[in-house]
Amino acid sequence: MISITVQKQLGTLKIDAKFESQTRGIVALFGQSGSGKTSIINMIAGLLEPDCGHIEIDGRVLYSSETGTNLKIENRRIGYVFQESRLFPHMTVHKNLEYGRKRTSSDDHKVKYEQVIGVLGIVHLLNQKPTTLSGGEQQRVALGRALLANPDILLMDEPLASLDDARKSEILPFIEMIRNSFDIPIIYVSHALDEIIRLADTLVLIENGEIAAVGPVEELTSRLDLRRLTGRYDAGSVISMTIDAHDEEYGLTKLSFVGGMLRVPRISAEPGSTVRVRIKARDVSLAVQKPEGISQINILHGTITEIGNTRSDHDATTPHDIDICVDIGVPLWVRITRWSLDHLDLSVGKEVYALIKSTSIDRQSVGQQPRNMEKPL
Repeated sequence: MISITVQKQLGTLKIDAKFESQTRGIVALFGQSGSGKTSIINMIAGLLEPDCGHIEIDGRVLYSSETGTNLKIENRRIGYVFQESRLFPHMTVHKNLEYGRKRTSSDDHKVKYEQVIGVLGIVHLLNQKPTTLSGGEQQRVALGRALLANPDILLMDEPLASLDDARKSEILPFIEMIRNSFDIPIIYVSHALDEIIRLADTLVLIENGEIAAVGPVEELTSRLDLRRLTGRYDAGSVISMTIDAHDEEYGLTKLSFVGGMLRVPRISAEPGSTVRVRIKARDVSLAVQKPEGISQINILHGTITEIGNTRSDHDATTPHDIDICVDIGVPLWVRITRWSLDHLDLSVGKEVYALIKSTSIDRQSVGQQPRNMEKPL
């Protein structure tokens, strides 16, 4: 269990944050730069003292203004991965990893050295020094060092922010493997929604130092009232699906969910695995009759449940685009023009067909879910 209640005045920004999570996996803190995300995890780590509050991880109180508890940084049993790797340049990779392991007694070595270097794929780097490694390799070593400290919780503060897209794509699978291989809760800070949708289980939306919403990623990213925080341009739906089978001839994977079936480009995961798929609203089209003789192979029947504008309430101009929620067994957001809305005579309660191009769902739109999701922290 993670239970956080903190207040802190930082210049003009007042942080007043409270959230809890009792599910296994990654808790993501998401918000604009300067919203207070890093300050919150720094308070968890002990790098910044709250003005008041309570911080508890798995039944262990790290800070309580009420009882006067404020554990030292070295006693909090926290692994911290920063934006930069912060490896010791004069040490080899092996020595950097050993530094993490030496922070705990031998009795606490539940995380094994061999398992860490195997999961992170850094065996061949052990005798090298950080300056000879790529940015992605350095972050993998930093992840390993944090794990080998045998923490009760792992904090990641925008660990991919300093990497280019290629290196980000390299690191994301390793973070997924850490989530799946080690029984350690993770709090992950990012302002990149793609990362959070792929990795996280619980989403904490932060706005101006306060918690705007907490809940499953699929739920919060599908709420129209939260689009100002989750992003309008990349707005869409996040749906949990199960891999049914692979079509090797055409390089496709068949996914099933409560609303039906979806075919997407080949996913590197075994049948039976659970994945989370992000479908952007701008990549979905609507038809009032079931189309035939078209290239889209994903045609899903549903009913319109909500129609909303893409502009904010403060924008007095007439919106060009309209967001429509279609119930296909799960909420599916679609973005069309107002012209299409009027000419198709769309309204709440009307039955429609949603068309989704398989090619619009790329590798960054699919994240593998952790095993044993029901297991508590």
